[in-house]
Amino acid sequence: MVDKIQEVKDWEMTALADRKEEKTMAESMKDFEKELEESYKVMGDGEKDTDTLLAWEKIKELYAEQATLDVTVSGIVNKGVIALVEGIRGFIPASRLSLSHVDDLNPWLGRELKVRIITADAENDKLVLSAREILKEERDAQKKLKVAEIKEGEVLTGKVETIKDYGAFVDLGDGVSGLVHISQISLDRIKHPSVVLKEGQEVQVKVIGNKDGKISLSMKALLQEKEEEEEVQVEIPETEEIGTSMGDLLKNFKFQ
Repeated sequence: MVDKIQEVKDWEMTALADRKEEKTMAESMKDFEKELEESYKVMGDGEKDTDTLLAWEKIKELYAEQATLDVTVSGIVNKGVIALVEGIRGFIPASRLSLSHVDDLNPWLGRELKVRIITADAENDKLVLSAREILKEERDAQKKLKVAEIKEGEVLTGKVETIKDYGAFVDLGDGVSGLVHISQISLDRIKHPSVVLKEGQEVQVKVIGNKDGKISLSMKALLQEKEEEEEVQVEIPETEEIGTSMGDLLKNFKFQ
């Protein structure tokens, strides 16, 4: 009987020791959780090596941030060029290289570009980049500065860009244009802007408004000013020159 009791006690002690060991092991695993995760990364996923996996993780972060990246064009392929990001081959379509159409890709080889990631698909090894969005933002920022510099009352020279029923848009250069409303084209009332203007025609305009980035122009204001100047420039004789004595009036008059 004593032996049986001792056997039960030994079993309980062993079980308690096992539980303590399991608890200690669990605590140790938790303590080294971060290190274990790092070790899993080093092992890879069986398809891609560790460097590639880490590179795609970084690319996903850059994509989420919509970060601007500096890259160098390293190759030319059909309908685009190649640039590396974190060692991963990225494709830039020809339509995403510039704000204008690109026919010849050869001059782009070796060129440095600022791009953003527009597609990051690690599973299919698909990385697509674009420079167009950044170029558009830069252009819009420059245009905003140019518009801000244009002051009301300025006289500018531009070219008629497009003609609408309500007026004509005049290109003032540097991507900036303004509207000449139909009522501000001529001193006379006209039915359509095309009666006076044609696309591509060079015109002088006066800035009569610049609000919220919209520039209002007038040709009529300049015509009115010109008329006023011409009226002022008419020479008026001195009083004594236009005065006439009775003798002057009668000297050539013959009395009968």
